[in-house]
Amino acid sequence: MAQARCMKCKAQVEVKDPHDVKMKNGMAAISGVCPTCGTKVFKIVGKSK
Repeated sequence: MAQARCMKCKAQVEVKDPHDVKMKNGMAAISGVCPTCGTKVFKIVGKSK
């Protein structure tokens, strides 16, 4: 399962409903929701090929 840092909870959390995102600069990322507070979380994973 993907993990990301929630800025509201100030903790590393499991991402609820994760989906892959490709940013404008070509980098891959994961976007989802914090299971505790419902805030949107985002984590950059690296360059996509």
